Amino acid sequence: RSRVSVKTFDMDEHAVTNAEYLAFVTAHPEWRKSQVKPLFADTAYLHHWKGDLELGPDAPPDSTVVYVSWFAARAYLTSVGKRLPTVDQWEYAAAASETSRDASREPGFLERLRLWYGRPTPSRLPAVGSSFRNIYGLQDLHGLIWEWTVDFNSSLVTGESRADSALDRQLYCGSGATGASDFEDYA
Repeated sequence: RSRVSVKTFDMDEHAVTNAEYLAFVTAHPEWRKSQVKPLFADTAYLHHWKGDLELGPDAPPDSTVVYVSWFAARAYLTSVGKRLPTVDQWEYAAAASETSRDASREPGFLERLRLWYGRPTPSRLPAVGSSFRNIYGLQDLHGLIWEWTVDFNSSLVTGESRADSALDRQLYCGSGATGASDFEDYA
């Protein structure tokens, strides 16, 4: 397991809510469902919202906003003077339990994470703050959603995009796990 130095950074206590994102699209019409350019979001973008400026029953105001592209997440954060964390920053914060700054070797903590990954996502997410608060005061790093990082594609396993003639088939699906450095830390 390799170690990476992570400089001091700030992170919001919880993920962005539907209400917070609604305020963003109200102020930035180019990010509304009907207005966003296909280059920046796919057809699933905000599909759980009832309309451009109407959340609806599957998007409670205090629940985490989902179905947001990386571009949209970055635009939202820029509009409020923030940025996406790096993978290393997110993993640093996410390794913490309620009582330990690094719970990555605690069997109970790892089991809780594996149980979350193994359960289906409900169509209506609970309110932010519904999972544990870690030692840094951050909530819901595990248990609600997958989150974007600024460098999310730094850990993607892909082939050469032009021809894929030299594509290593070991890079895909379950085969990608064969080169993992830590089989205990699936999450």
